[in-house]
Amino acid sequence: MQALDKTDRTILAVLQREGRITNLELSERIGLSPTATSERMRRLLKDRLVTGFGARLDPQLLGFGLLVFVEVLLDKTTPDVFDRFAAAVIRAPEVLECHMVAGGFDYLVKTRVRDMAAYRSFLGDVLLGLPGVRETRTYAVMEEVKSDGPLPL
Repeated sequence: MQALDKTDRTILAVLQREGRITNLELSERIGLSPTATSERMRRLLKDRLVTGFGARLDPQLLGFGLLVFVEVLLDKTTPDVFDRFAAAVIRAPEVLECHMVAGGFDYLVKTRVRDMAAYRSFLGDVLLGLPGVRETRTYAVMEEVKSDGPLPL
């Protein structure tokens, strides 16, 4: 991977805010030709610095009004238990994010559901059935102060 210069960082910063910007608009904004901008974009994609493009959806309007974080403690912390848990959580569409963490528990899971009744179903039908789960602690979000923030390039 080639080192990032100021222009690469500017491209990445613009893309985080405006993922649908055209190559022509981007080239004008950064002061390069459209061809040079396109070449840089190809490199940034090839080097996996840009991992994809997508729309940000309003979860409230789509019926996913409750954001929940869940601490998950496993019964054992062995490589095979970690692997089985990770493989199962990847297959769970209700799980938006899952992070192995250091500290008093093993994983932090992020999910969005319709309401508390839907969360109760998710907890009983999905989360507690994942391999190795011994204990969970639930944190229902009362207010989202900041989410989906861009990286500070």
